[in-house]
Amino acid sequence: MTILSRVRSLLGGERPVFRRLELHVAHGCNLSCESCSHFSNHAHSGTVSLDEADRWMGLWSRRVSVKRFTLLGGEPSIHPQLPSFVGLVRRHWPRASMEIVSNGFFLHRHPTLPAILAADPDARLIVSVHHDSEEYRERLKPVFDLLEAWRRDHKVLIELRPSDKNWTRRYEGFGNAMAPFEDGDPRSSWEICPARHCKQLYDGQIWKCAPLAYLPMQKGKYRLSEKWDPYLAYRPLDPGCSNAELQAFAALEDEAACGMCPAKQRFFELPNPLRRPKDRASAAVT
Repeated sequence: MTILSRVRSLLGGERPVFRRLELHVAHGCNLSCESCSHFSNHAHSGTVSLDEADRWMGLWSRRVSVKRFTLLGGEPSIHPQLPSFVGLVRRHWPRASMEIVSNGFFLHRHPTLPAILAADPDARLIVSVHHDSEEYRERLKPVFDLLEAWRRDHKVLIELRPSDKNWTRRYEGFGNAMAPFEDGDPRSSWEICPARHCKQLYDGQIWKCAPLAYLPMQKGKYRLSEKWDPYLAYRPLDPGCSNAELQAFAALEDEAACGMCPAKQRFFELPNPLRRPKDRASAAVT
């Protein structure tokens, strides 16, 4: 520990470190992945402006250190100013590694993005592949061609992630009929959670996870049952919190709100996300 770190620690000024901090730059998505933990399969819309994001980050960047900052959604490439978010994050957290997670289909809208990513030695693009069907692979061909050109011409760090291989159910049902799990074991739910360290920066506050952060959006659009009320009562960390409250939040593992998710991994075969639920039903009939 350096002398400066010791002084900060003695004065109670040691910054907590978040392993991951994520920002939805867009809430809508062109895919419909069943049981999406960000509720992006529920036809939400809207984007976060650069000014909003700058203000939200400014509330925390002097109080919190971040190991990895992730720009995602929804589908982040829906945002017309996606490339500008890279420099914004870097200004607030210059030492954080950075990644953009996208399904790839709208990356062609951002011709300046590869040069911006290539200029940042600690930034990468992750393309999440959500299905292995012939239809999906065919739709991805121009995306892969684009990625190959970005690698060749700009040396962009790109990772392909087969997300459908480990897809788990985060809740039951859809829309008005959506229901939380009631396994009654928040600790086990937290231990198996694939996003247990993925805190969300949303509306200027820091939320434990994506389901808790975006559940109010579901409430605003659907008639959720009263079973969701305990989880809708969750309160995120406010920027006016004390240092002690911030440290406690950073150290907290499981809590009662974790009970909304299953206590055991519920793997299932993800239906083709190119099709909305009604389209899948029609395809099954034919």
